Amino acid sequence: MTSWILAAAIAWPLLLGAALAGHVTVGPRPWSAVVYLAASRVCHQRPDRSFQVAGVRWPVCARCAGGYLGGMAIVPFALTLARRLRRRAVTVLAAACVPSALTIVAEWAGAPVSNELRAVAAIPAGAAIVVALVSALAGAGEAIG
Repeated sequence: MTSWILAAAIAWPLLLGAALAGHVTVGPRPWSAVVYLAASRVCHQRPDRSFQVAGVRWPVCARCAGGYLGGMAIVPFALTLARRLRRRAVTVLAAACVPSALTIVAEWAGAPVSNELRAVAAIPAGAAIVVALVSALAGAGEAIG
């Protein structure tokens, strides 16, 4: 199961990118519409909070994009980190969510928060989620490594 989590952490952002690239280069296709629909189940997809390429909105908002980027970036290190952080995974996850939480509080307070800041703030959370999932699976009896 651990390998599935790690594969998904790589495959899902690549699939999102492929759907976006398809929309930009050749226009909407049925398969990319399915990807956008699937992404809508986990993301609000608000145009004002999403990056755009050539006038085409990304399948997920900037914060989700940053989270997926962080999850994908941590994959080569996830097994080692999961071993080291097994007992502290929840604490690490909570700490990694602080940057995103601060951007949300800033938005609620009326401060302007750019999509770039939303994305960068979500990178630690995305990485920590992947490590926490791997750690939890190991704690459930699955061997790491």
